[in-house]
Amino acid sequence: MFIPVILAGGSGTRLWPLSRQGYPKQFIDLLDDGHSLFQATVLRATAIQGAGDPIVICNQNNRFMVAEQLSDIAVAGRVILEPIARNTAPAIALAALQAQADGLDVPLLILPSDHSISPLEEFETAVHQAVDLAERGSIVTFGVQPTSPETGYGYIRVRDDAAVDKTVGKSVDKFVEKPDLATAQRYVQDGGYFWNSGMFVVKPTVYLEELQSQAEDIHEAVDAAFSERETDLDFIRVDAAQFERVRSDSIDYAVMERTERSMLVPLMAGWTDVGSWDAVADRLPKDDHNNARQGDVMLLSTRDCLVRAESRLVVAVGLSDTIVIETPDAVLVVDKTQGQAVKSVVEALKKAKRPECEHHTRVFRPWGWYESIAMCERFQAKRIMVKPGHALSLQKHHHRAEHWVVVKGSAEITRGDSVELFTEDQSTYIPLGTVHRLANPGLIPLEIIEVQTGSYLGEDDIVRLEDSYGRQPEKTA
Repeated sequence: MFIPVILAGGSGTRLWPLSRQGYPKQFIDLLDDGHSLFQATVLRATAIQGAGDPIVICNQNNRFMVAEQLSDIAVAGRVILEPIARNTAPAIALAALQAQADGLDVPLLILPSDHSISPLEEFETAVHQAVDLAERGSIVTFGVQPTSPETGYGYIRVRDDAAVDKTVGKSVDKFVEKPDLATAQRYVQDGGYFWNSGMFVVKPTVYLEELQSQAEDIHEAVDAAFSERETDLDFIRVDAAQFERVRSDSIDYAVMERTERSMLVPLMAGWTDVGSWDAVADRLPKDDHNNARQGDVMLLSTRDCLVRAESRLVVAVGLSDTIVIETPDAVLVVDKTQGQAVKSVVEALKKAKRPECEHHTRVFRPWGWYESIAMCERFQAKRIMVKPGHALSLQKHHHRAEHWVVVKGSAEITRGDSVELFTEDQSTYIPLGTVHRLANPGLIPLEIIEVQTGSYLGEDDIVRLEDSYGRQPEKTA
């Protein structure tokens, strides 16, 4: 038996404008295969013989997205919430502590949630080899045989000695940073270097022992935060104050580069870290001119491009080696060779305090989503979708009134002391200061158009009185 551990706390800044802080890449269907990268990772891991229920580590702001996506694929798992991002070494320690709390000391299969791997059979073979090594006390990483001199990946060099059992794994000599092109070419020619996949297998006791030995401060702070954990609905919350003390570090730096227990299992499957738009393009079907297209796209005299349209027709004429990504509020046009620079674009947007770096026009909530249609001084129009059986919080506003029109489904609307059922084409008015709630008692998604009017229309003008999701008063509906 082994336990899949899914690390789902990344932000995916190199895949802006589709991936943003409020809806990062791992929760998006980037490859048009019907599942998000996170869901594909969970399904891939749990399909392997011997897999137990997964442990998911994620940012607390994405907790409802994780829960919904697990439910959509009918997978049960424990979800541990990080109050703040502290990299992979502390995240894996949380998973190891949770496994021990569950009375289990079986190997953990640690997987980032943004990889694409096929075929599954080759991956399963490598996992079983790694689990066998981990059962004997090794910390196992998966190495991918380089097919090109990639500068976006770290590398692992293995020792070339006769004592290594070539059938199940190789002993690790050293981990090396992302190289420049000339160094990467030398690594590929050498033959003793593998791409660092960022995937590991280790028993909880082994990992915690090595973490305590190599990074005692991280071990102590994570253990303190976990020991004061609380259960919040279906989530496990570690103590925020204690977790803020944790030093941010990766498993590579904190443990793997220092331990004497590291082993490498070669992964013979096709593997991609879906971390940039050129990586997405490599995994998509191509037309006769080697273009990858997604959405409503028309291409003329264009070759070797990726063009994705989210909300409207996008036409490209005479382009080559270019990435074009359209969303309702932002368009990215970048040379394929500059794909890694998109991260710098996001940093520039943050410095400029632009909202496009954090949120889409569509904002997801545990009850559904809302998106802004129009905004001007003293009014704003939104489209709101509420999932069947769900409801917004009971709330009121100090500075705005709201007009609601039901356009699809049935709405149970609380307004003051009255509760009424509204159907399609019916509307109601919520005066300023009136306690109200919107709920969907039906079997299909409810959609309404909301028009807000008032002197202030910010999301922080919400006084939450009651909530079905255990959320405290905050700047969300």
